[in-house]
Amino acid sequence: MPTPASRHPEDMITGVILAGGRGTRMGGVDKGLQLYDGKALVWHVAKRLAPQVDHLLINANRSEAEYASFGYPVLADHITGFAGPLAGLHAALAAAQTTLVLTAPCDSPRLPLDLVNRLHRALQSANANLAIASAGGRLHPVFCLCRSSLLGQLQAYLEGGGRKVAAWCADMGAVEVDFSDQSEAFGNFNTLADLAKS
Repeated sequence: MPTPASRHPEDMITGVILAGGRGTRMGGVDKGLQLYDGKALVWHVAKRLAPQVDHLLINANRSEAEYASFGYPVLADHITGFAGPLAGLHAALAAAQTTLVLTAPCDSPRLPLDLVNRLHRALQSANANLAIASAGGRLHPVFCLCRSSLLGQLQAYLEGGGRKVAAWCADMGAVEVDFSDQSEAFGNFNTLADLAKS
């Protein structure tokens, strides 16, 4: 199984944890900083994602100092107004020095440990521009591996008012990668009640 150290330079990957939302369904709190098993959600995501990528960033639009304390560069959306996950991907594509960018949400602390390898393998096999996760017949397009060359198309989509991740991925010809063998890895927390029950 390829590791970041063994990847060809042209296949280096920048990972970005998407923590730039309003946290509306959590009452407006900063979701990535909420505690799960005694540590911030973003800490759990970073622990699982960092070993899979060559560089890791955190996309956040508030609490920048708190996010920076986890030891990774913090990147705000370029498009203002909390424009959603695609705005985080857009900022990462603009900042990344690698040819590939991987996104994962801050509220899925059990994400697959082979997420990057499987998405990368599918991207290469299909010669696609995007690879997204699916499990149990459900798409998880925020778990996305994207070629940096799509920055222009994404910017045009956002400037045109587009916000739907799945729609943009479909427009870009995304290949879907089945993770039904570990569907539970994509479980996330949308409310404080969900976290309290965990």
